[in-house]
Amino acid sequence: MPAKGSAEWKGDVPTGTGTFTAGDSISGGYTFKSRFEDGPGSNPEQLIAAAHAACFSMALSNILAQAGSPPESVRTDATVTLRLVDGAPTITKIALVTVGRVPGLDESAFTEHALAAKAGCPVSRALASVPEITLEASLAQ
Repeated sequence: MPAKGSAEWKGDVPTGTGTFTAGDSISGGYTFKSRFEDGPGSNPEQLIAAAHAACFSMALSNILAQAGSPPESVRTDATVTLRLVDGAPTITKIALVTVGRVPGLDESAFTEHALAAKAGCPVSRALASVPEITLEASLAQ
């Protein structure tokens, strides 16, 4: 089933406002300041970060379970960096930081599975044009 989202922008870019919805329960507002000046509100890059973190966590959990080490949990934070490149706003980096609670698994195996999830999750593949996607993976202490 296709996933759907929508957005509407009203006014010019410096002073206008936008709203977005994704699915049944995600909605928010955004402005020039919330997107480019660290102002209050949401922005599209936060939605990309949340989508990437959610997809990656689910993909890694699946890989771990298939390898015989079902996780208690996988938590991932994603940070999307937006910078000007040749005068155009561009997503230049996504940093994934994931922490797993996986009984009986060692750190190197967890990292190996995390790298496979990074390469294979559908959102990672969709974002393959981002110049730098980093991954920091560790087990909860």
